[in-house]
Amino acid sequence: MIVIDQDDKDCRQLKQQLEADAAAAGLPTRATATPAASYVVVNRIAIEELEAWYFGDWKAVRAAYPRVPAHIGAKAGYRAPDHIKGGTWEAFERVLQQAGYFTGGLRKIEAAHAVASHMVPSRNSSPSFCALRDALQEMVA
Repeated sequence: MIVIDQDDKDCRQLKQQLEADAAAAGLPTRATATPAASYVVVNRIAIEELEAWYFGDWKAVRAAYPRVPAHIGAKAGYRAPDHIKGGTWEAFERVLQQAGYFTGGLRKIEAAHAVASHMVPSRNSSPSFCALRDALQEMVA
């Protein structure tokens, strides 16, 4: 997995470059595969930070951090997890801090382990998560 700041390149150009790099290496991608040929590369770009995926499965966040309000995922600013304004990790940190967690600052790796252990891929509403999940499921089918 490669993580690149969205300001570094236009996402469409970046995906085209990743496709070209895979082709140059002789690796078939999902975008170029035919029904008769399988692929070994799926290029997906996370537009916002991975914390968007946590907002996409708020039940997992609540299981890891039970004091966070249940209604957060339904609030207007959080209903579209991949489009949270003002920085997704900052929003996630604010919500957790308001509930009494990470008062000294979000410890991202700790939070990732805690939330991921409760995530249910089929209930996640983040479009970028769903695109990756669906591509991986297709690869192993």
